[in-house]
Amino acid sequence: MHRITEHIQIQRFTAFLLTIVSGLTLRRFGYSIDLPFVVVKYGGSLLWGSMLYFLLAFAVGGLSARIRPAGIAIIAFAIAICVELFRLYHTPWLDAFRLTTAGALLLGRIFSLWNIVAYAFGIAAACALDPACRLLSPSKP
Repeated sequence: MHRITEHIQIQRFTAFLLTIVSGLTLRRFGYSIDLPFVVVKYGGSLLWGSMLYFLLAFAVGGLSARIRPAGIAIIAFAIAICVELFRLYHTPWLDAFRLTTAGALLLGRIFSLWNIVAYAFGIAAACALDPACRLLSPSKP
């Protein structure tokens, strides 16, 4: 069982890294290859939600395998909502950080309910693709 858990953790970490690369690539090149605004904007948010899920699944899975993927998804969604709500809080130093690339990618700049919807879809997709979900689901004949 230990080898299975280790294999799942490697897959989760790989998914985490690939999601980051995909999100950065989409944000950097999406407009230059004429992707629609909605694909670049909300695709990035969807990928951010997926990245959050895989990061949390990797972190939690390393500590305890007792939390099921659905529980991880709920926690990831709660964190995503908190991050989005945090955009409503403004101080000069925080707004200055949000103007940097790192600040924009990590915290975002403007509150949007649509981002929360995109996060939910990204987290749900990541949960469905989580190798632990496939392991826990009953086999079909």
